[in-house]
This record gives sequence, structure tokens and C-alpha cells, in this order.
Amino acid sequence: MPIKIPNDLPARLTLEKEGVMLMTEDTAHRQDIRALRIGLLNLMPNKIKTETQFARLIGATPLQVELSLIKITNHKSKNTPHDHMITFYRDWEKVRKEKFDGLIITGAPIELLEFEAVTYWDELQRIFEWTQTNVQSTFNICWGAQAALYHFHRVPKHALAKKAFGIYRHKNLSPASPYLRGFSDDFSMPVSRWTENLKSELPANKGLEVLMESEEAGLCFVADNPHRQLYMFNHIEYDTNSLGEEYRRDVEAGKAINLPANYFPGGNPSATPENRWRSHAHLLFGNWINEVYQSTPFKLEDIGKP
Repeated sequence: MPIKIPNDLPARLTLEKEGVMLMTEDTAHRQDIRALRIGLLNLMPNKIKTETQFARLIGATPLQVELSLIKITNHKSKNTPHDHMITFYRDWEKVRKEKFDGLIITGAPIELLEFEAVTYWDELQRIFEWTQTNVQSTFNICWGAQAALYHFHRVPKHALAKKAFGIYRHKNLSPASPYLRGFSDDFSMPVSRWTENLKSELPANKGLEVLMESEEAGLCFVADNPHRQLYMFNHIEYDTNSLGEEYRRDVEAGKAINLPANYFPGGNPSATPENRWRSHAHLLFGNWINEVYQSTPFKLEDIGKP
């Protein structure tokens, strides 16, 4: 089944060219089926690129999905056109009475700030608490994952001596997990962060399960079933060129940055990188959507009820 997104969303043209099945709002209304409601709380600067990345992944599943774009209330984006934000995004305060089968909370380039120093931290904490009553399953990404883990379990993040930046091999620590169904024992994915969480600091007996980790890049993916949260500290959703764009942006800004590890063929930044994580990205989000479908109540209003 296709993904339902706004008819004029810029991501539509990109996804159509890639062969992702899309559904117009008019067609969705004619079908007698309850689509899964998935919200995207987009904290990334380039919101159009990020919404395309996630729409691509959840649109590849066999279930009908309705994607809703959400932003921090009254937060003004500096890198996305104002008209785009007005047309396609709603403030969280305006959707807080609604319920969602799934919610994705993205990363944000503010890792080195203390959580309490983030201007929207208070609202984000309210959103985390709201997921406990209004969302069946929440998928937190990178800084969003660190923030959620800190909120629910007070696990701190730690600054790295240099940026973890590149394509790193990861291990499948729980092949029986429904989220890793079909995963290889060893696989690669993009990493781009200045901070890390330590496996040794995860609280015991709180229902946390480490599903993926990397010898080089550390903790990667943790399931928190009691809170219906997933914490993904890396960027399996990235496009082929995402790390290269980050590298060139930092070079142009005069920042000290290493070449992304294991990314450019032969270490040549002029060479075209190869995508070695795309299939696992689709598999992971397909597994998540399936788990949401299997566990969510038939009636949206029953989400969050005991």
C-alpha cells in the first residue's frame, strides 16, 4: 500500500521518481481502510530533505501510512522556507489532543549543548510524556534519541574528542528482535555525531535492550519496551550523499573536520560514495511499521489506554 502525503509536498516528486508508491489525499478518503497515522517531529535544519528521507522509508512498507509533519510550537526554521512550514507543518500544541500509531523524532545539530540549555527543551519533555498516552510507538533518532533516553532514564551524553563521522560496521546483538527481523549479523550505516551514550551507563532492570552496537562507533540502537520507545543514535535514514554534504559544509565554513571514514572510495572526496546501508534502512523501518501495526489498537482513541 502507498504512503499518503500532502499533494504538493516537495518530497512527492522525488519519491515518484524513485518508484515509491504514493497516494493522493482524495484517493485515501475514498478507501475504506484505517491508515496508520505516523507523525514526524522534524528538528533538523533542512526539513525538506529530512521529511523526504523518512517518507521514503515508511512509504516502502506494504501498509497504508498517513504522514503528518509536526514542529516545535512557534519555533522558526532558519533553513526551510516559511511558506513550506506554514503549508505542511503543524505546531505540536495544535496536535497534542490527537493520537498517532507511530512518531519519529529526528536529530538536531545541537549535541554539544546541555539538554536544559536547548530553547525548546521544556516543550520536548512535554512531548516525550505525551507519547506515553497518545502514541503507540516512538522512534527517536540521533540527538532525539539521546534526549529521549535522558528524559526517561537520565542517561547522560558525553562529548567525543573528535566527531564520529563516517560509515561504520555494526553488530546485530538480538537476531530474535522483531525490529531486526531479516538483518545480517554484520552491517554498515552512517554515523555523524559529536557525542555518545555509554552502554555501561544504561540502567539495569528497566526494560532496556541493546540491539545494535559498533566496535568503533559504540552504542547504536536500544529498545525501551516499557516506554514504547526506540533509540537510534546513528543515521540509517541518510541519503547516499548526506555525509559528503556535511563534510563540504564544514570545510566551507572553515571548521576542522576529518574525511568521513569508510565513505569516499579511496579516500578521495571527489569520488562518488556507494550506499551500503539502504537495504537495512528499509528493513528496519519496515519492521518497525509492522510492529506498530501488530500492536496498535484498532481504534485510534484507544491508544494509551491500559
